[in-house]
Amino acid sequence: MPVSQHPIAILLMAMGGPDSLENVEPFLLDVRGGRPTPPELVEEIRERYRATGGKSPAVGITKDVAKQLEQHLNKSNGERYRVYVGLRHWHPFIKETYAELLGDAPEHIIGLCLAPQQSSLSTEAYRKKVEEAQTTLRSTCPVSYVGSWHRHPGLIAAIVENIQQALLKFPADVRETVPVLFTAHSLPERIVAMKDPYPDEVRGTVQAVTALLGNQPTRFAYQSQGRSSEPWLGPTVESVVEELAGNGHRQVLIAPIGFLCDHVETLYDIDIELKGFAAGRGLQLERIAMLNDSPALIDTLASVLTAHESSLCRTS
Repeated sequence: MPVSQHPIAILLMAMGGPDSLENVEPFLLDVRGGRPTPPELVEEIRERYRATGGKSPAVGITKDVAKQLEQHLNKSNGERYRVYVGLRHWHPFIKETYAELLGDAPEHIIGLCLAPQQSSLSTEAYRKKVEEAQTTLRSTCPVSYVGSWHRHPGLIAAIVENIQQALLKFPADVRETVPVLFTAHSLPERIVAMKDPYPDEVRGTVQAVTALLGNQPTRFAYQSQGRSSEPWLGPTVESVVEELAGNGHRQVLIAPIGFLCDHVETLYDIDIELKGFAAGRGLQLERIAMLNDSPALIDTLASVLTAHESSLCRTS
């Protein structure tokens, strides 16, 4: 069978972030579905970005991932794949990117969220953005989506490697007893009643990593809760750090397994706010490196996509 001359389009989807301090407010406006953000909250969040470089690094990292992934996929496939970046809450928006990739007349579109754990409030929301773009642009191009990859061996091995490297930041005589505190972004508690897969998938990632850490003590907490009045998933990372300090620990290693790249939730919420919180309780707090655009992540994403394509072939 001759190979199609039309490319396979890989749509990498992520939340995005403001590319300047001036764009913090319009970014928040999109995140909040058009509801204005109170000025004092805008300024507070703007200060967080100011303290961490003046913009979100996530957009640039995601574009680097796309470039490297395309090169990786095309090593033995000519120009078979084209990888695009579409963001949920900032430019390039998913709709903008979708219009662009249709111009390349793809044979098929594969949507891949840069979030290993699935949730109706995160990964499912990206799919809805794609469906909106399909409707608006009257696109009939076939689309499929990569599902959960929260226990992919490549992902787990990469996290374990980063944990082992980060433990070297502590004195040799205490490394084996330093608690590894896994974190993931909290979501509203109502997802439990919705039977959302997110809590189970987060636990699945933690369990897979923990199984490879031997006797290293581990804990889990949710971080970066929203400002709404409804209850959010817990325990909070602050409460667990407080408990560790109360139990006599003097070191803790944070492993944000719910995130792939650096952004304000790691650079500010952990590296500045939580680090200061821990220091005030006598703890040395360190964080593992994020996967960002590392070869390990590129290899994992390529493997995830290959498995997805194979499943499409089996069902077609």
